[in-house]
Amino acid sequence: TTITGEAQQAALQVLSSGWVTMGAETQAFEHEFARWAAAPHAVAVSSCTAAIQMALTALDLPAGSAVLTPTLTFCGAVQAIAHARLRPVLVDADEATLTVTPEAVAAAAGRSGARAMVVQHMAGYPVDSEQLAAAAGLPVSRVIEDAAHGLGAAVRGRPVGAGPAAACFSFYATKNLPIGEGGAITTTDGELASRLARMRLHGMSGDAWRRYHRSGSWRYSVDDTGLKANFTDIQAAIGRARFRALAGWQQRRAQIAARYDRLLAGVAGIGLPPRPAAGGSHAWHLYIVRIRPGFGLHRDVVSDRLAEAGVGTSVHFIPVHHQPYFQRLLGAAECARMPAADALFPQLLSLPMHPGLTDADIDRVCATLAALPNR
Repeated sequence: TTITGEAQQAALQVLSSGWVTMGAETQAFEHEFARWAAAPHAVAVSSCTAAIQMALTALDLPAGSAVLTPTLTFCGAVQAIAHARLRPVLVDADEATLTVTPEAVAAAAGRSGARAMVVQHMAGYPVDSEQLAAAAGLPVSRVIEDAAHGLGAAVRGRPVGAGPAAACFSFYATKNLPIGEGGAITTTDGELASRLARMRLHGMSGDAWRRYHRSGSWRYSVDDTGLKANFTDIQAAIGRARFRALAGWQQRRAQIAARYDRLLAGVAGIGLPPRPAAGGSHAWHLYIVRIRPGFGLHRDVVSDRLAEAGVGTSVHFIPVHHQPYFQRLLGAAECARMPAADALFPQLLSLPMHPGLTDADIDRVCATLAALPNR
């Protein structure tokens, strides 16, 4: 990602201030992010992975409790469940949206006695957390939203992050609000927000800003579990500067997706991404196509040939149940019930998607892809 001059200047101002860790700039970022997400509270943390682990830990479930999670997700989101001393239970993919269906959630909950659930807004496609909570037989307070891809998406007209479930965001270098690293949790629960603010710094009642500021005190207590997962004022300054461009970036992502749709609609064997139901909006973090048998080439061959032509692609994601660690952790039986994800995975291909792409860039990607079967 390119850090603009405005963001660089904001970071330099923090460096010259003498206070570079979590402080007043982070507090300002949290207020602005909460307002952008239409949420009462936001807590900035070191990563989305840490956010998911903290939100799960704050549920105070018995160790080993079952937590539902998509198998078609980033491995870190499932590692977070294990790090919270809970047991991941995999849910097969929805062939239409790449998220999960209420039916698959209900089946996984029924076989496992799930106590909580992590849901993902895959590629920016918004999922209805309240609907999935009902399918799992869980209160929505037991649902954690993995919104690493979801910034800018909406469900029934409400931004992802504004609902009653705790939502965990990422500011990694490739994300819709790219800072480089970092994350945040939004919530409607003020007590949970206060607890998360303590948990991100070892469970301490006072962070460095409160202890070392001129009006602060060195006294603190440790009343809760915690880890080292705080944000910094340098990250916050970059993020606040980039907020000003975020609406324009989101608009550009939607324009890029529409152009891809138009140019690829007539290409045989290429499946296009789905659109949300009425009242929903897609964040377009990723633009994932499906390379179906009718295209005439396997997905891996397509990816290699596009790379040779100077077009970078990726695959999101290798299903969790394909990974050796999770096969050992969860057992063969838990990893053997995923026919939809197994069928989808060999077809998925993420085309270039970021707001810096020009129309000419998109035209070249589409023309190169469409010509591959004839090479």
